[in-house]
Amino acid sequence: MPDRSFLTWPFFEDRHRDHAARLEAWCARNLPVDHQDVDAACVSLVRKLGEAGFLKASAVDPADPQPLDVRTLCITRETLARHDGLADFAFAMQGLGTGAISLFGTAEQQKWLGKTRTGEALSAFALSEPRSGSDVANMEMTATLDGGDYVLSGEKTWISNGGIADVYTVFARTGEAPGAKGISAFVVPADAPGLSVAERLEVIAPHPLARLAFDDVRVPASALIGKAGDGFKIAMSVLDVFRSTVGAAALGFARRALDETTARAGSRQLFGAPLFDLQMVQGHIADMALDIDAAALLVYRAAWTKDSGAPRVTREAAMAKLFATDKAQDVIDRAVQIHGGDGVRRGHIVESLYREIRALRIYEGASDVQKIVIARQVMGA
Repeated sequence: MPDRSFLTWPFFEDRHRDHAARLEAWCARNLPVDHQDVDAACVSLVRKLGEAGFLKASAVDPADPQPLDVRTLCITRETLARHDGLADFAFAMQGLGTGAISLFGTAEQQKWLGKTRTGEALSAFALSEPRSGSDVANMEMTATLDGGDYVLSGEKTWISNGGIADVYTVFARTGEAPGAKGISAFVVPADAPGLSVAERLEVIAPHPLARLAFDDVRVPASALIGKAGDGFKIAMSVLDVFRSTVGAAALGFARRALDETTARAGSRQLFGAPLFDLQMVQGHIADMALDIDAAALLVYRAAWTKDSGAPRVTREAAMAKLFATDKAQDVIDRAVQIHGGDGVRRGHIVESLYREIRALRIYEGASDVQKIVIARQVMGA
């Protein structure tokens, strides 16, 4: 049984504990899913999460636009990740993909949220480019105003849900100023003429990922999210909300690794006694539990701070994301070691966790980038 004592911490309210209990019961009935066809699995997961009402937390309700509850987002991602990494991915992209629309979208743009919150449509966040990953201000894709339309030209890559999304939030250079101040954000439907999948990308933990080509994709000026030139600010605001949820997903992976390890240590016999009797194994388990609790405190501090009304949680979210993902990697590595040969056997849960966790230290700001963000916040830069 996973440790859920953290839900008694003062960061949470009864509604969060109720949400966690309902989601846990849903996961027990529906997860894990078959990962053979990840596209079909993600579409199915989004539909099921929408039907069960859990996607309501991923975006604002256009009829009652209250702020996103980051604690609910984090609890959801942690719980789903503990059961099935692909389920976490499916939920996370519904939130990240529509985050700009939730925070800055017009009433017309927010009509998409009626579909993404029910699972009728999948969303994606198109920010990274082949030559500008972490260096967002260096993006090359352009959006040129032509009469009453914008014409988008260029490429995006490492786009989660690329090829299966129904709507993309796309960032492109509109040129109001050099660097970060000349970027804008747009709502682009997947069926827009000129938008195509240039390449499907395969990674160690299979997820729907693609490189997208924009060949003079024409969208109306009403597709612009916020103001022209505000794209970088919009992107950073979205990441400010969702970055701590990446740490929450890492927590879910780490907790599952600890559960599997304690079960293994209690049942596996070595030298005529349970594996747990070895003091070195006890030390590993203690380190795993310590890293998990420390990461959880940082993740839920960031979420609570944002929910308490802080306009930005750049420092808190960066710390949470960096520490939780790095420590989850350590926890899972110890789990693999304690499982021995089974830990690297294809199809074993610990082996799959080892593959799942690695990407979390890269996307939505690599670990080294988070250190730069934290240092600048400390220095007040």
